[in-house]
Amino acid sequence: MAIDKVREYFKAYGMEGRIREFDVSSATVALAAEALSCEPQRIAKTLSFLVEGKAVLIVAPGDVKIDNGKYKKCFGTKAKMLSPEQVTELVGHNVGGVCPFAVKEGVKVYLDESLKRFETVFPACGSSNSAIELTIPELEKYAGEEGWVDVCKLAEG
Repeated sequence: MAIDKVREYFKAYGMEGRIREFDVSSATVALAAEALSCEPQRIAKTLSFLVEGKAVLIVAPGDVKIDNGKYKKCFGTKAKMLSPEQVTELVGHNVGGVCPFAVKEGVKVYLDESLKRFETVFPACGSSNSAIELTIPELEKYAGEEGWVDVCKLAEG
């Protein structure tokens, strides 16, 4: 299971005890916010895209969506999300538990600038009922990110 890989990953940093598992699903932003009793925008969702045949992950707050113009300017191509099967195959996590930790080799991880407005956020940990609270510097460190991008905009409503 992917959560076991993520737990092992964080064990190397002595942080596996910070992973939270729930008796309820946290597979969507709304469900995760409910499970954690926090604002939906503090859920750090991990979006999966295909760029030049490779998986690219973008970690973003729960209240934003991809801005197609910004995405194309940044990556030189139209935003094309991975299918659930591609996510599992290329990233190593299943939809609902995708996170930037313990991903398959070659997967590039980017953090969206819109995350910087929070002190802490809650990314998933490889399963549809897990999360970990991280500061933004911790997220930068443990996500193994390629860098910061500005490819999101606030979602309507």
